[in-house]
Amino acid sequence: MTTSHAPVNLARKLSQFDELWAQKKVADLNDYEVKLAKLKGEFVWHTHEDTDELFLVISGRLTIQLRDGDVTLEPGELFVVPRGVEHRPVADEETAILLLEPAGVLNTGDAGGPLTKAAEALH
Repeated sequence: MTTSHAPVNLARKLSQFDELWAQKKVADLNDYEVKLAKLKGEFVWHTHEDTDELFLVISGRLTIQLRDGDVTLEPGELFVVPRGVEHRPVADEETAILLLEPAGVLNTGDAGGPLTKAAEALH
């Protein structure tokens, strides 16, 4: 992704795609990727053994299911899933989120499967 001095307009970037559960890279931060995604329904239970994962809700409502209880996020709220903690994002309505995680982290972590996708850059 090229370096730019222009701000990233999240609403404009979100309007560029409709695909659910697909992470779209909008910026780089050192060795991290800033990604957007639209979610609806249930994702797979998975773990990221080597990294924490930051979820920030832009619109909608996100529940992050953990084996010891759920965390529900409203717009403007964020939660960091610690490395090695099994979790499953669930959105009853279409929800837009921002993710921050190291470059190359797969969305399904250790679970794999048909929902596994590498982040695609949005221009």
